[in-house]
Amino acid sequence: MSKMPSIPFETTLHVKDTCLCLHVQRAARAIARRFDEALRPLDITNGQFSLLMSLNRPAPPNMGSVASLLAMDRTTLTAALKPLERRGLVESFPDPEDRRTRRLRLTQEGEALLSRALPIWKALHEALDPVLGEGGPHRLRADLLALA
Repeated sequence: MSKMPSIPFETTLHVKDTCLCLHVQRAARAIARRFDEALRPLDITNGQFSLLMSLNRPAPPNMGSVASLLAMDRTTLTAALKPLERRGLVESFPDPEDRRTRRLRLTQEGEALLSRALPIWKALHEALDPVLGEGGPHRLRADLLALA
């Protein structure tokens, strides 16, 4: 068996220092941990908060539009909805105009929980935004949207 060409350690260091994917993933995990910890008293994760917030619309959205907003496939969305439905925070129902399509809505309990979670979310943003400096939060959001 022939020996695989070795990659110099300097290349590893270069990738570690410059890889956008690595840096975005590390930052996302660190921020997610902070939001998870802050939302723990409400027994929801940051992902569940985002999912609940995505349903806070004037008209119940369909599964496809929620999946698109949250950048997840429908299978992942279905799995993420199950614990929220079991807790009575979310309900799904057939679209009256197209029975093949499912619509989603917050229940009263879901709205109440989201109302309690929002001040926690706001407080954590007020703590995080200054870390990025003047204009940093807006610049970061714009840059992330450009990459997405």
